[in-house]
Amino acid sequence: MRRVITLVMMLVMVTAVNAVEINLSGSVVSDNQKMMTSRYMGYVKNMAVSEGDIVKKGQLLYEIDSKEIESAERQVDLGISQARLALQMNKNQYNNVLMNLARHQRLYEKKMVSKYELETLELAANNLKDMVEIAKKQVEQAEAKKEEVLNQYNYLKIQAPNDGVIVAKKLNEGEMAIPGMPAVILTDLSRLKIVAEIAETQLKYINLGKKVDIEIPSMGFATTGKITSIIPSSNPMTHKFKIKIEFDLKGRSVYPGMYAKILIK
Repeated sequence: MRRVITLVMMLVMVTAVNAVEINLSGSVVSDNQKMMTSRYMGYVKNMAVSEGDIVKKGQLLYEIDSKEIESAERQVDLGISQARLALQMNKNQYNNVLMNLARHQRLYEKKMVSKYELETLELAANNLKDMVEIAKKQVEQAEAKKEEVLNQYNYLKIQAPNDGVIVAKKLNEGEMAIPGMPAVILTDLSRLKIVAEIAETQLKYINLGKKVDIEIPSMGFATTGKITSIIPSSNPMTHKFKIKIEFDLKGRSVYPGMYAKILIK
């Protein structure tokens, strides 16, 4: 009889565990939010978006003034001109020495010039040949620098890396854009999740991949989701853990910040 009672009690406990329902409150967030910054410092000459704008991938967000790069380009052009001039001068000197060397070689065969004069010209020819090669490399380096400067123009126009919505705009036209300082915050609407907090004592009832019921009351929208992340870092004040839930949008327009209800069975 005692054994039967024990079995009944165990069955009741298992049924109670399986019947546990957890109700949580959460918020819709984007799992792909980007803080758009510029690579170079400069004044914003064109802010093409406002907060709340929905943008497409590749769309212009803002543009930085190019005066500093234009100045650098002029300096590089001057460097290229100087390098090419030095190359041409070295080539001319080298050609003159080669002509003089050929004439001295003929004279040397006729014993009309000394070996010392001939060897001096041969040494000068070798030195000038090396200088021509060095001048060629300097021209190549200057032209490579020009390509590098021109490439900077590509980073003056900041474009959207993906579809999304502008949730914050930190700069206006005429203000200074600084590398590393966010100018625009872009939220990807195609990668939405729900974030909620769960009590430490309820962790034993959930696991990755567990199916849950989702409701967004403001839209009268109900759907299903699954737990994709359990972040193992509890809030020391509340002793709650954060979870992320992936859910089926069903083609509905859901936005970050919306309130959500989660039912875990």
